[in-house]
Amino acid sequence: MAKDYYSVLGVSRSATDQEIKKAYRKMALKYHPDKNKGNKESEIKFKEINEAYEVLSDKQKRANYDQFGSAEPSGFGSQGFGSQGFGGGQGFQQGFDFSSFGGAGGFADIFETFFGGNRATSASGKRNGPRPGPDIEFVMQLSFEEAAFGVEKELIITKAVTCPHCNGTGAEPGSKTVTCPQCGGTGEVRSVRNTIFGQIATSRICSECYGEGRVREKKCSVCHGSTRVRKEETIKVKIPAGVDDDSTVRLSGKGEAGQFGGPYGDLYVHIRVMPSKKFARNKFDVHSEQHIHLLQAVLGSTIEVETLKGRVGLKIPAGTQSGKVFILKGYGIQKLRGGKSGNDFGDHYVKIIVDIPSRLTRKERELYNELASEAGFKEKGKDSFFGRFGV
Repeated sequence: MAKDYYSVLGVSRSATDQEIKKAYRKMALKYHPDKNKGNKESEIKFKEINEAYEVLSDKQKRANYDQFGSAEPSGFGSQGFGSQGFGGGQGFQQGFDFSSFGGAGGFADIFETFFGGNRATSASGKRNGPRPGPDIEFVMQLSFEEAAFGVEKELIITKAVTCPHCNGTGAEPGSKTVTCPQCGGTGEVRSVRNTIFGQIATSRICSECYGEGRVREKKCSVCHGSTRVRKEETIKVKIPAGVDDDSTVRLSGKGEAGQFGGPYGDLYVHIRVMPSKKFARNKFDVHSEQHIHLLQAVLGSTIEVETLKGRVGLKIPAGTQSGKVFILKGYGIQKLRGGKSGNDFGDHYVKIIVDIPSRLTRKERELYNELASEAGFKEKGKDSFFGRFGV
C-alpha cells in the first residue's frame, strides 16, 4: 500500500520547506527511541517520520514522489523510489548519518534538544562547554494583606550546588585528568542501528565524561565526579507590594548550579493569594460591603469603614438606597512599580447594604406604626405594613 508522507508528517501537500522541517522536528522529538525506550510502536513511527522527511525535504525526491507516489520497501524497483528514484543508484543501501541530515537546522537541532549542552564546536562534536543549571519553580501562598503591602519571606529549598570540595571540577583535588576510556576523548558515544533503509548512525553524550572527552584520574570523593552536590539552602524572597494571584517573581541565579563553569539557573516563585473574608480585589481596586441600619439610610449618618489603611469615616447621605456604592479614592492597593502618592494606589469601593429590622420592640413597633399611619399605610391585621416582621 502506498504511503502518504504528507500525512505521516501531518502537513498538506502544499506545505513549504519550512513547514515540513518544523513538523518533522516536532514529530521526531515525540517519537524518538531514546525518549520512548522499549516502545516498538514509537520506533516504527520514528522510522516512518525519517523516511517521509528524507523524501519531502529534498526537492528532486519530493517532485518524484508527487509524480509517482511511494511504495513499501519491498516494492522498491524501477518506478517510484527504487534504486534510481533517489538518484545515483544508492537508495538507502549505504546508510546515512544524522549528523548531516537535514542541513544545519535538521536533525542536529533535535539532537541538541534531547541531550542539551552547546552545539559542537569541533569536528569531533565534543560538548564540553559550560552547562547552565536548571531553573527551580516554587509556589508561595500569601494572605490578601501580604500581597497588598508586600512582604519578605524565607524559602528553604534543597537544590544542587557547586561541590565545595572540588569547586565544580569533579576531580579530587590534586588528581590528574586523562582521556575518557569510554568515548576515547570524543565526548560522545556512537551507535549503529539496522533499519529497513540500511544502517543509521546516532550519537549521544558520553555518560562517563558528560561530553567533556576527559575524565579525572580520581573522582571527587564528595560529588563522585558530578561536580555538584545537593544542599538545603535558605533563600530570602522580597515580594513587592501589589502582586496579584498567579504573579511570578524571578530570582536570577538562585536556581540549581551549572556544570563545568556554567551559571546557576533561576528561581521562579509563583504567587497564590488566599481570599480575604473582608475584601475582594479587582486589579488594584478593593471592594467591600458595609451594613447600615434602616434609620441610618433614611436619616443619613457618618459611619466607619475598614480599609487596608485602617478605619476611615464615610458620610452616608439621607435617603441612601441599599446597593449604593461609594468610592474612597487612593485607599486601594499600591500599584506595582508605583510610589507613595494617591495616584499610585487603586481605590476602595464600598457597597452599602441596608439592613431591614426583622424584630421590633413594642416601643419601636408603636413608633413605626405611627410613621406608617402618617404615610397612609394600614396599621393592623395581616396586611399591616409591619406584618411581615412577625411583630
